[in-house]
Amino acid sequence: MNKKMQQFTTVNSNKNKYKRGSIPRLDHYELKHNVQKKVTLSIVIPLYNEETIIEELFARLQILLTKMEQKFAINKGQLEIIFVNDGSSDSTLFRLKEICTNNIGFTLINLSRNFGHQMASTAGLEHTKGDFVVLMDGDLQDPPEMVVEMYQKAQEGFDVVYAKRISRAKESLFKKWTAKLFYRSLSMLTTIDIPVDTGDFRIMSRRVIQEMNAMPERHRFIRGLTSWIGFKQTSIEYERAERFAGQTKFSVTKMLSFAIDGLTSFSSIPLRLASLLGYTFTFIAVVYTFYVLYKRFLTEDTVQGWSSMMIFVLLIGGIQFILLGMMGEYVGRIYDEVKQRPLYIIEDIYKKE
Repeated sequence: MNKKMQQFTTVNSNKNKYKRGSIPRLDHYELKHNVQKKVTLSIVIPLYNEETIIEELFARLQILLTKMEQKFAINKGQLEIIFVNDGSSDSTLFRLKEICTNNIGFTLINLSRNFGHQMASTAGLEHTKGDFVVLMDGDLQDPPEMVVEMYQKAQEGFDVVYAKRISRAKESLFKKWTAKLFYRSLSMLTTIDIPVDTGDFRIMSRRVIQEMNAMPERHRFIRGLTSWIGFKQTSIEYERAERFAGQTKFSVTKMLSFAIDGLTSFSSIPLRLASLLGYTFTFIAVVYTFYVLYKRFLTEDTVQGWSSMMIFVLLIGGIQFILLGMMGEYVGRIYDEVKQRPLYIIEDIYKKE
């Protein structure tokens, strides 16, 4: 064999890529090291001012780790839990930092400020390594114990297993009614089949996470993006518990903003509605114009009803402003996308090495 052939078949151990035609050989230490580093399951939990919940959350996550090891032989080295502190102003950061710097397998991503639930979730998802990834809220309304059932269902060949709520414990009638109205309206107005009565609590395969991380859009609606991506999906029903402690951080304003993000991200029907209403009222105006001209020139009657006319004009004006605002929502989102700012900024990442 000449020197060129010898160079072609030689493996350069100092490089990450092996040359074509070579057979890579890993020694015992490298094989053992790679097995230990493989992450089977990642759990992402965004948190904002949840200091009263963290101790209970950590305890229940420890129980979950034990159950996963017992049922699926997934040890703590194969499971990572990623907390995302979304600019909390209480002691949430301090408590999470204490947990993550003293326990292997726990990571804290601390954002530079409050970027919102969807951005905090995105930050966590983009830093996962697991073959499967769970996204859940930290208020314990999403029970950590349910991850066992979701992971088992995912092993049947599903890329997404989402939790579907069949009841909401101790939530106000207003919130239940508005949530029901939102999901039904979204289902009717969008071309994507977004499951009703579901939140972000779900388990996703690595290929779903890769596709989601490739989407750069700013106004994120994760449950909608998951449906848009596709692949094989199914649901598991559960009764949503009440908050373990504290108050909800989702005000009416935030819920409305979230609903608008969901609608504008997956439907152009509001813009079509503006056109439809425009054509409709133009037709009515033309008909009424002919009616006025008929009354004025072909009869001796004068046109009556200036009060009703003023009401009609004010109604049309109000509708026009609503439609302009609707179009402004879309234009504003285009403006945000064009700026190309980062989705979030990380202050630091804390974990035990």
